[in-house]
Amino acid sequence: MDAKLVNPIIDAFMEVLPQMGFPMPRRKRIYLQDRNVISSGVILAVGFTRQLRGKVVYNMTADTARYIASTMMLGVPVERFNDMAKSALREMSNMLTARAATNFAKLGIEVDITTPELVIEEDHTIKISDAHFLTVEMEIGGRRIDIALSVDREA
Repeated sequence: MDAKLVNPIIDAFMEVLPQMGFPMPRRKRIYLQDRNVISSGVILAVGFTRQLRGKVVYNMTADTARYIASTMMLGVPVERFNDMAKSALREMSNMLTARAATNFAKLGIEVDITTPELVIEEDHTIKISDAHFLTVEMEIGGRRIDIALSVDREA
């Protein structure tokens, strides 16, 4: 995977979340992982197609997901993941990944995104690569979100 392909994802995170009422995100670190993402409680996976192939996976604790859903719903408390909270989480992943697609287009890379897959389960495993992939650890409002990214350009 070309490490330069991570910047449009980070930039989308930094651009979109403050517009939705979240504090400014901070990038903590970037590191390599091997093959699988193991859920911290809630994962949202979105695929890339066309000139890029792969996935971006937003991985967070249930507490962080409730915070995000509540903020997306203008402060409505989220005690459990009902349909409205799940919809808010999917919408957040759509907005982030759609902005990343726009950022890729500015680089001359045309991409489409798939419908987000939402899994609410600790220790759930999703294979996103046959080898290594990058994970970007982000912080928002004192909460951690890991963005796992495995994408390659189509030949």
